[in-house]
Amino acid sequence: MPAPEDGARPSAETENIHKVDARTLRGLAHPLRLRLLTALREYGPATASGLAGRLGESSGATSYHLRQLAAYGFVEDDPERGKGRERWWRAAHRGTIFDSGRFLTHPDPEVRGAVDVVLHEIANSHAQELNTWVGTMREWPEEWRDGWDISDFAVRLTPDLTEELILKVHDLIESYRGRVPEGTEGSANVRSHVHFFPRPTE
Repeated sequence: MPAPEDGARPSAETENIHKVDARTLRGLAHPLRLRLLTALREYGPATASGLAGRLGESSGATSYHLRQLAAYGFVEDDPERGKGRERWWRAAHRGTIFDSGRFLTHPDPEVRGAVDVVLHEIANSHAQELNTWVGTMREWPEEWRDGWDISDFAVRLTPDLTEELILKVHDLIESYRGRVPEGTEGSANVRSHVHFFPRPTE
């Protein structure tokens, strides 16, 4: 998925970022839809059959859920590629943001359930992506085997300072966007996961 990741706070750079509301959150709350949206954002436009092959799903399932994502405004037709019988899809936005805290306490139980699905699926996706990298890093050139990081930190903060730190980290990542042109030799899409959460003191 997830550009500011789904569930993240907005950074200073919010161009083409979709703010999810209670209605569209319901449309996003499905594991395959989240995977489809992430794939379109990371790898670019594709057909339902192409996405089915990438994700190990049936083309009937990907086609149905792409139409559902389109109904909620997350994906759209790609007219430049949509020639012939196959329909090409692209992500409608670079990323999505939403106020997970507000949805977690929403009076509608369907909204609370939807945000639970989205957040847990994002967490599962992050874990799967990291495990895939750890399992395949030997296949990458030496410079990439040295150019990655997995770290954790514990810092005592207040909620306000935590929000300040989150925004600064997002701004720093965004400052690198666009510095390397598409197709540059030796470059790759570098995936970053940013997690901030409090821990019990005892």
